[in-house]
Amino acid sequence: MSDLEGFGFVMPHWFYWGWLAVMPLMMMAWDRWARARGGEPVEPGMTPGELQAEEDDPLIYLKFEGNWFTRVIDWICDKSGEFVAFWTINAVVFYFFEVIMRYIFNQPTVWVHEASFLLLGMQYVLAGAFAMLHGAHVRVDVVYNLLPVRGRVGMDIFTSMFFFVFALVLMITSWTFFENSYSMSETTVETWGIQYWPVKGMMLLGSTLLLLAGVSKFIKDVVLFMRLGQERVA
Repeated sequence: MSDLEGFGFVMPHWFYWGWLAVMPLMMMAWDRWARARGGEPVEPGMTPGELQAEEDDPLIYLKFEGNWFTRVIDWICDKSGEFVAFWTINAVVFYFFEVIMRYIFNQPTVWVHEASFLLLGMQYVLAGAFAMLHGAHVRVDVVYNLLPVRGRVGMDIFTSMFFFVFALVLMITSWTFFENSYSMSETTVETWGIQYWPVKGMMLLGSTLLLLAGVSKFIKDVVLFMRLGQERVA
């Protein structure tokens, strides 16, 4: 830390990683306690993406909610998105601290910008499974919306093979990045020099969660496609 002397307060690396791990858990527990105390439902309602999806095609989301396996995956994906959502608070606090130090005390930091863009990058990767679970990803609906309900489910099943190729390649590549980074104890090139392998570890975790979310959706789509077919025959 001798190279950082004279820069004022510099967040220790161990505190940064520890705080990112513990802070969302405290916020989730506090939010749950506040909801229970106020008499509100502990579990949140549907997201805007889910509401729009149900408005477009209510049958898709009312026919099959999944089995125990998909419910476990969906719970993990949902909680992981809720977990990283609280990281945004840290970015706001970090940049507020930077503005105060830079423009009032004339002591710009050497760690706030790096801490924030690493945080938001990890958040972006880890939130992919949550976005897929709640139908928040952007998609082209020009042809999709012209299909009947069962045709839309069938289209989802067909296009899932492209998703699985992407997710598997992303996961394998992320593992390579993480393994190489960890073996060489890679750090960032900025003055703060924080460890880089946890960031690439989050890439691996995020791609794994995304793949699991895709598996859950695929199972539900297949069962729904079969049920809609049986109803059509009946």
